[in-house]
Amino acid sequence: MNGFEIKILDFIQDHLRFGFLDDMMVLLTRLADDGIVWIVLAIALICFKQTRKMGITLGLALLLGLIVGNLGLKNLFARPRPYDVNPDIVDNMLIERLFNSYSFPSGHTRCCFESGMAMFLCDKRFGKVAFVLGGFIGFSRIYLYMHYPTDVIAGALLGLLNGFIAFIIVDKIYKAIDNKKSRLVK
Repeated sequence: MNGFEIKILDFIQDHLRFGFLDDMMVLLTRLADDGIVWIVLAIALICFKQTRKMGITLGLALLLGLIVGNLGLKNLFARPRPYDVNPDIVDNMLIERLFNSYSFPSGHTRCCFESGMAMFLCDKRFGKVAFVLGGFIGFSRIYLYMHYPTDVIAGALLGLLNGFIAFIIVDKIYKAIDNKKSRLVK
C-alpha cells in the first residue's frame, strides 16, 4: 500500500505545489497543530450556558481522540511517516519533520472531524464549518508529505466516530440530569 500512496504524494509534489498554495497549506496545518484551536474552542463554548453542551461534547471527543488515536492506534500500528519511507523528499519539505511520531491515523484530521461531528450534532452550522476546515487540513497533511492518504481517511473516520460517541455520552448525561431535576420538582 505504501508504494501506491507514495506515488500519490509524489504526484502532488510534482504537479500541484506552488507558492501561494504552499503557504496556504502550511497555515492550515499549523492551525490544527496539537488540536489547540479545538481545545480553546471547547473551553470557550463551555463558558456559555447556551453552548455548554456543545463544548463538553467537543472536549470529550478530543479526549477520546487523544486516547484512542494518539496513545492507542498510532503506537499499535507504528506506521512510519511518508518522508521516512521516501527520504528524498526531506530537502523539499515545507515544514519540519516530526521525530518519534507515527503516521497512522492523522491526528490533525482526526481532531477536525471529531470536532466537526461533535458540533454538528449539537448545532449543524458550527459542524459544517468544522467539516470544511477539516477537509482542507486533511489535504494539507497529504500536500505537506506528513501523511499518506489512508492516514487522513482513517483520521477522518475515527474523528467522526469519536464525535458521535462523545455526543451520545453527553446527551445521555444531560437527559439523566433533566430527568432527575423533573422528579425533584414533582
